[in-house]
Amino acid sequence: GEEGKEPTPGRISRRAFMGYTAAAGALAIAGPTGCAPPSGSERQGAAGAGTGGVAPFELDGVGITELQEGMASGRWTARRLTQLYLDRIEAIDRDGPTLRSIIETNPDALTIADTLDRKRASGQLRGPMHGIPVIVKDNVATADRMTTTAGALALTGAGSPEDSWVAAKLREAGAIILGKANLSEWANFRSTRSSSGWSGRGGQCRNPYALDRNPCGSSAGSGASVSASLCAVAVGTETNGSIVCPSSANGVVGIKPTVGLWSRTRIIPISATQDTAGPMGRTVRDAATLLGACVGVDPTDARTAESEGRFHTDYTQFLDRDGLRGARIGVARQNFGFDPDVDRLMEDAITAMRNAGAEIIDPANVETARRIGGPSYQVLLYEFKHGVNAYLRALGEMAPVKSLEEVISYNLANERNAMPYFGQEILIAAQEKGGLDSQEYVESRRNALRMARAEGIDAVMDQHSLDAIISPTGGPAWTTDLVNGDHFTGGSSGPAAIAGYPNISVPAGYVFGLPVGISFFGRAWSEPTLLRIAYAFERATMHRVPPRFLPTADLTVG
Repeated sequence: GEEGKEPTPGRISRRAFMGYTAAAGALAIAGPTGCAPPSGSERQGAAGAGTGGVAPFELDGVGITELQEGMASGRWTARRLTQLYLDRIEAIDRDGPTLRSIIETNPDALTIADTLDRKRASGQLRGPMHGIPVIVKDNVATADRMTTTAGALALTGAGSPEDSWVAAKLREAGAIILGKANLSEWANFRSTRSSSGWSGRGGQCRNPYALDRNPCGSSAGSGASVSASLCAVAVGTETNGSIVCPSSANGVVGIKPTVGLWSRTRIIPISATQDTAGPMGRTVRDAATLLGACVGVDPTDARTAESEGRFHTDYTQFLDRDGLRGARIGVARQNFGFDPDVDRLMEDAITAMRNAGAEIIDPANVETARRIGGPSYQVLLYEFKHGVNAYLRALGEMAPVKSLEEVISYNLANERNAMPYFGQEILIAAQEKGGLDSQEYVESRRNALRMARAEGIDAVMDQHSLDAIISPTGGPAWTTDLVNGDHFTGGSSGPAAIAGYPNISVPAGYVFGLPVGISFFGRAWSEPTLLRIAYAFERATMHRVPPRFLPTADLTVG
């Protein structure tokens, strides 16, 4: 979830959630508590398939390392993996539980897999992603036979003359782009009453732990598809909460990188200040493997110049089971208190980290957190209008609509299909804004960045000499409600998102079988430190269990 929802009585709105709790899009989903992986493996949640009427699956919970070992030994080929995932998508995403996490699959996926198998046979391996099927969110452009629409009916049929940087890097690394993930339409920047995971093209994405619960967003399909083993790993995007929230809600690991670590070129934008794509996987190792595949300086995205000398093509080198020993971890306790069960899981996490040798500084609050949402939201409105217009112009004849104004007009003309449950107030608010030379924009951006960075995350980390800050990513997933929209309870994504700093969400336990994640965030370019700490926490606790595709939450397990 990115965006802003005006407060309404009886629920914490999206905008209140971002502005006042300094969070954004969180919440979680189902399954009991921790389980140990098979001996010698980092596979998590590999058991437990065959529940909820879903047949057992050969690749359930299988990670990238195991997939590579299987291809090296001849157990699998890239084609076989691709076919297995395509069959799984057909069986449970479109039929069966009908997750609706995938908008479209790549008609050339098997052909690509065959080419990669031939390269493997001739010794031309491209690295750890070679032959690995990946789902990308439907706002990440691909120059192939798939479309890129942000889930919007107004963009139906929209292609791209070039791959996005992320898609090009995935192909370069030997990954197979298996399909496009469903998402909250326009990355949840359309309405103050939206339902996360709903798009005009994809319908309502469902949570694989409890099908009547929400997968959170906006990277809903990316989170649900990884959780349900429809792919090895997925790409999400975040402006504020849209990677970490669905990671928490779907019981997976999500990395929201420092803005500039991954290029945003040809990703349908919200905010040049806050947007980034990032990896989602079932383990920290899988997410870290994908993270290294898409780094680099892109001349067409100026923010990536800042990553020069700071990025790594292999982030798995920083994973250390003993990585909590001596780490100074601050507790942003201001984000506690919205749910006693979530608080209990966080206290358990703190105890586990202390037992693993971490020094806990509690509290270590980001004092500016509740003041940054307002100016940030203004920045998003201005930058969305500017960015979407530029994106559509660059598509030329491949764009069915040419501007934000035409998107709004399309939705009005096709209201029954395009806006059956909620409107487009945010699109209209953005259209009414001026240019990026506006004083309101310039001051809002300056204030948001100052409060999030120097007076926010950097200040508290300097004060306590911290390596990372922790907070609940969100609460257990709410019941999907197309009438009233989302029911957020709490979260913590705001400061890192608005600062443009990294944030990693890792499974931290369950509430009535619904997953809850813990966030590790910190300074710009501190991915190596955060990964070391997050990996050690994951290994020490091993909370993740696979989804059971239950029709509703199991209230007997809480």
